[in-house]
Amino acid sequence: MEAPDFWTNQERATQMVQELKSLNRAVKPFQELETQLGDIDTMLELGEDFAAEVEPALAKLTTTVEQLEFQAMMTQEADPLPAIVTIQAGAGGTEACDWSGMLYRMYARWAEERGYGLEELDMGPGEVAGIRSVTFAVRGPYAYGYLRSENGVHRLVRISPFDANARRQTSFAAIDVVPEIADEIEIDIKDDDIEMETFMSGGPGGQHQNKTASGVRLRHKPSGLAVESRSERSQHKNRATAYKVLKARLYKIEQEKREAELAKHYESKGENAFGSQIRSYVLHPYQLVKDHRTDAESGNANGVLDGKLDLFMESYLRAQIGKAAK
Repeated sequence: MEAPDFWTNQERATQMVQELKSLNRAVKPFQELETQLGDIDTMLELGEDFAAEVEPALAKLTTTVEQLEFQAMMTQEADPLPAIVTIQAGAGGTEACDWSGMLYRMYARWAEERGYGLEELDMGPGEVAGIRSVTFAVRGPYAYGYLRSENGVHRLVRISPFDANARRQTSFAAIDVVPEIADEIEIDIKDDDIEMETFMSGGPGGQHQNKTASGVRLRHKPSGLAVESRSERSQHKNRATAYKVLKARLYKIEQEKREAELAKHYESKGENAFGSQIRSYVLHPYQLVKDHRTDAESGNANGVLDGKLDLFMESYLRAQIGKAAK
């Protein structure tokens, strides 16, 4: 990379930079661990003068080891990649749209806590409140590896803020997670297999309503997949974004075919309604978040909705390792 002509071939240079980033993700945590061990050895050698600093240093070391152990559970080829997440409101009308908005905030807070970037790719607001559907990219080390645990239907039980009689309501939202595929990964998509539609892409109304048909919907005829993008004012940019999401979803399908032993974990999430949920968030009459695949649970529902998801992600990955071993 230090060679004077490194950037002469832009495509090759970009590929090399991505390769370096991938290698750094693998090596740097171990270098950090080695540094922390060296610091603790030095403190112990210096004796009582640094005794008070040993305990917090050990706590930091433990956290680093846990993170490495967690990362070691991510063995799928796409795990190190960024993730594209789609949240779709299900049964429940306005309640479900509001629930989708809560989930979007939850993942945004989780990404922020990790220092990951989040880019909104498509947004369909609810008619009264919340979000009917949203697609966004999360970019950071092993973003897809973490977030693939969230694939499925999520159920909320609470006292409705939209019900004058304050009755308990159950809402559903479906989450689909795919890896964001790098440009150099080839996915064969024939132009004749894609059908494009355009639509008005603004929000629910007002002076900022986009009155041009810049929204784009791409339909892949062989698979039946359809994706939308409306966040940009440019139809060209929206088509490029929709194409990227379509490519990622087709890649996911190919992964399912190649990895038959894991395909059942990526099958259709089923009906976006009662009985098909992977996780329940109960806010009334008690507080509990429970993952129905692993039985992991937390009584701190507000904390989970504020982005504290590592318990559920880790338990899911550990369960996957156990199934693979069998």
